[in-house]
Amino acid sequence: MLSRVADSLYWMSRYLERAENTLRQLDVTMSLMLDPGGATAEIRWQRLVASLGNPPDLEWDGDFDSMARKLVFDDENHASITYSIDFARENARQVREEISSEQWQRLNRLYHQIHAPAAQIQFSVNLGDFLASIVDGIHLFKGVSDTTMIHGQGWQFIRLGRYLERCYSTATLLEVFQPELLTLPEREHSGYSYLEQVGLLRCCTAFEAFCQVYTADISPDRILDFLLLNKDFPHAIRYCVDGSLNALECIQRGIARRPSEELRSAIGRLHAMLGFTTVSEILDGGASAFLHRIREQCMTIHEILYRFYVQYSIQSALTA
Repeated sequence: MLSRVADSLYWMSRYLERAENTLRQLDVTMSLMLDPGGATAEIRWQRLVASLGNPPDLEWDGDFDSMARKLVFDDENHASITYSIDFARENARQVREEISSEQWQRLNRLYHQIHAPAAQIQFSVNLGDFLASIVDGIHLFKGVSDTTMIHGQGWQFIRLGRYLERCYSTATLLEVFQPELLTLPEREHSGYSYLEQVGLLRCCTAFEAFCQVYTADISPDRILDFLLLNKDFPHAIRYCVDGSLNALECIQRGIARRPSEELRSAIGRLHAMLGFTTVSEILDGGASAFLHRIREQCMTIHEILYRFYVQYSIQSALTA
């Protein structure tokens, strides 16, 4: 597979995962705004922006509607949903011959849906329904990708991009929530903190899955255990790292070059860190520091991946 093809498929997947993550968090934040006894709109907006990596030009201006509109439609802001969908489509366009017609049609439809004049009207009339329709479009693209694309190297790069982006965004979200909501003693739990913790689970589409494991008895250590270490839930960090490792192994089996031991070791270290620890050990050592290490390792994996598969020199390819 050409490096430019792998690059485009990888980033197409990351951008769509990023758009979905932003959509979910915006939708949950909007729902929490309905609780008048909780945090202020400014605090919730600041938490949302922090969970997205503190992108510029999204400072609170006192008008939630205008800020949400900017986060959805501003195609020049790297954190916006439109920006992510635009670049996902552009990456797909560059490798049109590598994806199915159904994939291209679904992604093209999503692009035109968010750029249509009717989108602005629907946003104003019912923001919740509008966000749900975009999420549905992303889910349809993922389903079409899994059922119409050969599960070869290209599909594995799509999986790798999806899982690395999801791992990084979930770790960022947990790190933002950790100081305020995931360190409360049990006796200090209130209706406000309960709603916020439910909101955190909903940001990861995890509330129902969490209740299947723990019932509705929500506590900070159980949330961390589920979203960090559960190996069966698709939005848990452990699951994403397992998926990344599996995708990498499938990619490396299909290349003529010698596999990158540096990349295999980087993902392996992250895999071992999650596979051989408990939530109590994480809390004793500092959950924020643990989550920050996960984010750093995701960035390291991305850098090695790029160096080995995308930006490698001809000399290194010939000697590998």
